[in-house]
Amino acid sequence: MASQQLDEKTVTGLVADAAAAPSMHNAQPWRFRFVAGEHVLLLHADLERAMPRSDPDNRALHIGCGAALFNLRVAAAHANLLRETRLLPDPRDPRLLAAVRLGDGAAHPRDEDLARLHPAIRQRHTSRYPFAEKDVPEDVLATLRDAAEREGAELLFPGPWHTETVLDLIHDAESRDTLDPDANEDLVRWTRLGPEADTALDGVPEYAFGPRMRDGKAPIRDFAGRRRVADRGTTTFEHTPHLALLSTPGDGPADWLRAGQALERVLLEATLADLTASLTSHALEERTLRLLARDPASGAGQVQMVLRLGYGPRGPSTPRRPVRDVLDIV
Repeated sequence: MASQQLDEKTVTGLVADAAAAPSMHNAQPWRFRFVAGEHVLLLHADLERAMPRSDPDNRALHIGCGAALFNLRVAAAHANLLRETRLLPDPRDPRLLAAVRLGDGAAHPRDEDLARLHPAIRQRHTSRYPFAEKDVPEDVLATLRDAAEREGAELLFPGPWHTETVLDLIHDAESRDTLDPDANEDLVRWTRLGPEADTALDGVPEYAFGPRMRDGKAPIRDFAGRRRVADRGTTTFEHTPHLALLSTPGDGPADWLRAGQALERVLLEATLADLTASLTSHALEERTLRLLARDPASGAGQVQMVLRLGYGPRGPSTPRRPVRDVLDIV
């Protein structure tokens, strides 16, 4: 693809691709500002979309914004406009998460490693449906490991004992929420039921909940909780889920942004390999639980996300806010 000029239409397209990223409960906690005179696109955290109960330190918010940042890098590379990316460029402004410098690519080679991922941005959807009891080939797993490593993270595929430990942590988190009447406050705020699901611009609409799990061990969060959802049904999920743990060396804002970029790079690679995925950080919302989820052999790294990978139906597209609501051009 030939390089494009930095007009409003081009910048709008870049942000639309960025905003296709996953985020906790699809809250889309980001805002963008394009400084036209400097050819810089700034990514800010939208703290009005934070989740004080389930994400008190804004870890998940940073991961979601990191995923959006990676999509932006891919889209800019596809247009041969990507020049430089800086994380947390202004220590005085913690809401400013990244600055991406853009420019005419006529005199620069395109980043083909990023650009080739561009078609997967719109194909990637979270799937809360059963996956086949089928192994993922080792060469595909190696590709996903490399994708995480390229963004400064590690992707671990836990063995049977470690997998059971992680599943127990997830089930314990679900039980904890059942006993705490306020624990699901954020989830209720960001789920869309009934007619609201058809007009929503954010959140998780009921058509994306997937069926209830009648049997199986897949770590699927039930977004309906005790609320009734018509025509939802129940079914059997896989008994041997294929999990992956995404970890970073540290556990601060820069690490969370790297985790988000690594997560999205893994998801886009998985999409190109015809894999589907769902995500959960339910058991990772407290730092002590993140430590328990670590590799029991090495005990290193900070687990930031649990991925469930497999072969099955891709989930439906979830709503996105209009670009005009998340982009300012100055």
